[in-house]
Amino acid sequence: MNIIIVGCGKVGYTLVEQLNGEEHNIVVVDEREDKVSSITEQVDVMGIVGNGASYQTLVEAGIAQTDLLIAVTGSDEQNLLCCVIARKTGNCKTIARVRSPIYNYEIPFLKDALGLEMIVNPEFASGSEIARIFQFPSAVKVDTFAKGRVELLHFRVAKDSLLNNYELINIRTKLKCDILVCMVTRGDEVLIPRADFVFREGDVVAIAATPTKATNFFRKIGVGMEKIRTAMILGGGTIAYYLARRLLLIGVETKIIERDLARCQELSELLPRATIICGDVTDRRLLMQEGLATVDGFAALTGMDEENILLSLFAKQVSHAKVVTKVNRINFIGVLNEIQLDSITYPSLLTADMIIKYARSMNESMNSNVENLYKLEDGKAEALEFYIKEVSEVTDVPLQDLKIRKNILICGINRNGQIIIPGGQDVLKVGDTVVVVLTHARLNDIRDILED
Repeated sequence: MNIIIVGCGKVGYTLVEQLNGEEHNIVVVDEREDKVSSITEQVDVMGIVGNGASYQTLVEAGIAQTDLLIAVTGSDEQNLLCCVIARKTGNCKTIARVRSPIYNYEIPFLKDALGLEMIVNPEFASGSEIARIFQFPSAVKVDTFAKGRVELLHFRVAKDSLLNNYELINIRTKLKCDILVCMVTRGDEVLIPRADFVFREGDVVAIAATPTKATNFFRKIGVGMEKIRTAMILGGGTIAYYLARRLLLIGVETKIIERDLARCQELSELLPRATIICGDVTDRRLLMQEGLATVDGFAALTGMDEENILLSLFAKQVSHAKVVTKVNRINFIGVLNEIQLDSITYPSLLTADMIIKYARSMNESMNSNVENLYKLEDGKAEALEFYIKEVSEVTDVPLQDLKIRKNILICGINRNGQIIIPGGQDVLKVGDTVVVVLTHARLNDIRDILED
């Protein structure tokens, strides 16, 4: 597929890296020559220096042959204008990044009026992800499928955990838990475990379950599942606003600490029920004074990755809070995993996941749609949700009789709102949405789970 990406900032760069791995032909456009050069020197893509909202620039970038244009500049208005011109010029599909809370309420109207395929908001997605993590404090990461009915929860096995040196089959036979262990990360290795797999301290385990059954499982293995009642957010940017709004809606007492006085005043008007503190987020005395030692949830959301990491480590040292760290740069994911922060949110990766999901669904010849997609463990694994549109070789056949490729696991089936954690006798049917986890492979269609 031919793709134009307008905007070569952090999100644009991440998109180029991720989509280039999906074997697309990519052209990047930016007014800053140094940004274009930086990307084209590191990734095998073409670069154009110019304004992506300019007709001439888009023609030079090959808009007439383009299938998909993605606008991710720093300006919401420029992104929307760029998509409108692209639609008129090349009749291609368009995706715009729109971050402002003002436009967030108008997304359905904007999509319809301007003919956009998708509007992505990395800050809103990050705020929602952190809110989900706070609702499951024992989880390192929470991915949702089937409109929230199925969750993929990632958690770390502690030294004193019941699961340490525990055989996987015992979860069903002894604990009687209706959950499915989909994936285990051990060091640099990502595994889809068999029944005789033995958990070890430090393993990061991903389970698929309904929220109720996940809660039951965590209780049985002795992991606390109490939701947070108080939260402290450092940094008052757009993610902080979206997160605080979500937390306040579910009754969480929320405090934001922000350096900039004007932004504090703005947040006070936008979030009248939140406590807004104007001060230096790196002032240890201020943090302790404002109750860091006793909060249930802590999110470091400043504009500097290094600052967020240090603040998170300090929070882990002085409190028992669930700690979430925002990181913009993805170059050092492996190093951050070694530090073992509680949870890390990468806004640019969330955006890339949403757009890759759409790109994989653009082929109209497929008999299934990619409804959801999450890149896991630095891209070493994926979790996908497919909607089955028509009868094929994977439907109406017991799963145990399908020749499913190695390192692929079907984790959940949503059939008219009923969630099935599948066993060998279950079958896939037209109209189902199906959650699949895989390593060392890539799926575009549900039929790709079968061996060639």
